[in-house]
Amino acid sequence: MARTHVMLSFLAWQLILLSAKPYLSDAAGGRWQLLQKSIGITAMHMQLLKNDRVIIFDRTDFGNSNLTLPGGKCRTVPKDCTAHSAEYSVITNTFRALFVQTDVWCSSGAVMPDGRLIQTGGFNSGARRVRTFIPCTGCDWTETPNGLAASRWYATNHILPGGRQIIIGGRKQFNYEFYPKSSGAPSLYSLPFLSQTNDPNIENNLYPFVFLNVDGNLFIFANNRSILLDYAANKVVKTYPEIPGGDPRCYPSTGSAVLLPLKNLQATSVEAEVLVCGGAPKGAYTEANKGNFVEALNTCARIKITDPNPQWVMETMPMARIMGDMTLLPNGNVLIINGASAGAAGWEIGRNPILNPVIYRPDNKLGSRFELQNPSTIPRMYHSSAILLRDGRVLVGGSNPHSGYVFTNVPYPTELSLEAFYPPYLDVQFSSLRPQIVSPPSQTKLNPGRKLAVRFSVAGALAQNQISVTVVSPSFTTHSFSMNQRLLVLGAETVTSLGNSTYEVQVTTPAGSGYLAPSGYYLLFVVHQEIPSEGIWVKLQ
Repeated sequence: MARTHVMLSFLAWQLILLSAKPYLSDAAGGRWQLLQKSIGITAMHMQLLKNDRVIIFDRTDFGNSNLTLPGGKCRTVPKDCTAHSAEYSVITNTFRALFVQTDVWCSSGAVMPDGRLIQTGGFNSGARRVRTFIPCTGCDWTETPNGLAASRWYATNHILPGGRQIIIGGRKQFNYEFYPKSSGAPSLYSLPFLSQTNDPNIENNLYPFVFLNVDGNLFIFANNRSILLDYAANKVVKTYPEIPGGDPRCYPSTGSAVLLPLKNLQATSVEAEVLVCGGAPKGAYTEANKGNFVEALNTCARIKITDPNPQWVMETMPMARIMGDMTLLPNGNVLIINGASAGAAGWEIGRNPILNPVIYRPDNKLGSRFELQNPSTIPRMYHSSAILLRDGRVLVGGSNPHSGYVFTNVPYPTELSLEAFYPPYLDVQFSSLRPQIVSPPSQTKLNPGRKLAVRFSVAGALAQNQISVTVVSPSFTTHSFSMNQRLLVLGAETVTSLGNSTYEVQVTTPAGSGYLAPSGYYLLFVVHQEIPSEGIWVKLQ
């Protein structure tokens, strides 16, 4: 009976694709490129590092992968001589196996100010592990046993102004902790909000959406509610209204969220807005486990978290979406990509893949912010991910709604490929508008609150009033949430022509508190008429 149901669902999906073709042909733009047919593992977690390499991993208990570990390396219990992590080189479009020793399934992480990837938690043997990856040639994972005070499975990490990470929640963990630890400080801090947002037997509060607010406190969204937390004092300083409709937005009713671009950074008070999109109606997870796949939510909710009396504003997406990823683009727009239109996150309970990305334009008028993009041909269901690359493309991978690697006789086979989505700003027709950064050189260190001159060239005519400089913090992305993702618009105080189609724009770097931009490596772009340059790496001190 179950096999018959799966095959019927597969046929239904094929019919949906066929019937949708005339509608999809009206998509606005963007294009796709297959980069690798197989990297041997599925891209459940991804993080771009300052050497333009992407660290990718899935889980060690999927069974043997299609990527062999080098040099006869094997895990011993159970014996497995295949890799479950890989390093992908964006520049050369090549990859190599990495050796992760314990289970990283449904884990979390963030990049430290010095560029190291600190990855935390996972399942069973990996639940309290801290793993470190240094971006250097030939490097591999190192692991610290019992580096965490509590087991962290489906937790969220965020880098803090002081350079430490905070690790929040996880299954049956209604608390948070810091890494590295401070001498004499408590190991764990209680967070009752996480137990209050826990739906019995469902949860709906895992992988909470966490953003550093401009006042230094943390905005935390779980299930359908949100708070502002003074994490140092372990005190909730604001409780926000419940999202209208009350439907859950966090795992397993998985939506996604972003902190919208921060602007006017020299103002006395900087405004911060959060956008939450997609998810599943109440009860959808339970129904999906019975074989009834309820349509996902088709709404986004937007709130100014810095307002004295903040209220959610609702918007309707072009289609319903669950398990979608939200990626900040260099020009300040938001890409909504991957996912499905029915069911929930989990083994075998998502249906009807959404192949079309959508671009959300936050500065457009309400009702005209969504722009449909051209479709992929590869379903990206549960355990997919997407991240921004330095050249403006979006790297897309993953999809494995099974408890192991399954490639045949299922509607959505395990997906080992990597592809790139090219947003419309990369179209050839915009070549004459596209800036090219001349200076500063990549890896430049930038002191806070200082003037910065960025030189760039543009082949065509320059619209001086449509120049800006943006910096983007690359995210740790898994399970439809991009941790530590942040974009700041530095603006353009003056734009000067230097001759020979070369110009100089002067901006001011973010102030030194770290509340606007915690210290670390960022991608810097020059944007002209919404067309971004290729980025360069900068280190915000």
